[in-house]
Amino acid sequence: MIPFPVTDSTLSSLHLGRFVAEHYNLGSETTCQIVRTGINHSYLITDQDKKYIFRVYSFNWRSREEVSEEIRLLNVLKNRGLSVSFPIPDSNHQFIQELSAPEGARFGVLFSFAPGKKERYFSLETCRSLGVTLGKFHEVMGTMELQRITYTSETLIRQPYQFATRFFSPELAEMQWIKKSEQSVEELFATASRLSLRHGAVHLDMWYDNMHILNEETHTIFDFDFCGNGYLLFDVAYFIMQLYHIEPNKELYQKRRKAFLSGYTAILPISAQELELLPEAGRALWIFYLGVQSQRFDNWSNVFLSENYLIRFIGMCKDWLSFHGIEE
Repeated sequence: MIPFPVTDSTLSSLHLGRFVAEHYNLGSETTCQIVRTGINHSYLITDQDKKYIFRVYSFNWRSREEVSEEIRLLNVLKNRGLSVSFPIPDSNHQFIQELSAPEGARFGVLFSFAPGKKERYFSLETCRSLGVTLGKFHEVMGTMELQRITYTSETLIRQPYQFATRFFSPELAEMQWIKKSEQSVEELFATASRLSLRHGAVHLDMWYDNMHILNEETHTIFDFDFCGNGYLLFDVAYFIMQLYHIEPNKELYQKRRKAFLSGYTAILPISAQELELLPEAGRALWIFYLGVQSQRFDNWSNVFLSENYLIRFIGMCKDWLSFHGIEE
């Protein structure tokens, strides 16, 4: 019987563990287990007391050049002594593995394990420390350009809107709101360009789910899958926007925001113009991630993407803007 074609597969943990042990000279007792499936698949590799994460990129999600540029950025950050989960080469000094999956070739990379754990609610000191970390990242990333996506109004809002129309009628009020938001995002980029705001490589997914906290001063950032080129304020805006949505007590949110910004500005200045643009930058990124969810419906978002979800998702963005005095 001829195997039926597939669009997405989950690689066997047992066999992947053997593959990693062989290619990275790990011990015979090395184990492998799935941590998460979704946009990419992550596996926990354990070799006695050592842990690693092996990421298997989804088919046709990232090109070899895009993965190579992510690796380049991480190695630069690591070599500057910054706290990132970094790529590890195999015994042949290669960072990227090519795996022959049923749907086609998929890339795999072994990363160092980030100590600590995810924490949804940060203390004020942790917020300040994370601000320092992002500031140090941006000291380096602000001087870099990646051979990857550049985040513009086209890639952040117009393309995501088109992706979303695959599942949602343009007649829906929420979709009309997204369409109307194009003008606001265009104005954001026009202003940022006119003011020559800081630009460079960006992480673009800075939130609690992509960092492990060991203590208030020690943490590790990971998952640079969305890294690209853009205004540095995007990373600041997305972290702060996530703080806002996570913390229902807005007085406490304001304190955490202040602590984060105090840490960041201890390393790099943020202009008054950048702070004024943060709400609109948050809007652009929120819509971008709706586009990602729409792109990855078949093998990730189908468990939650619905009209009710869209109403809630856009409602959260409207609430964020309203808090900052932007009523629409």
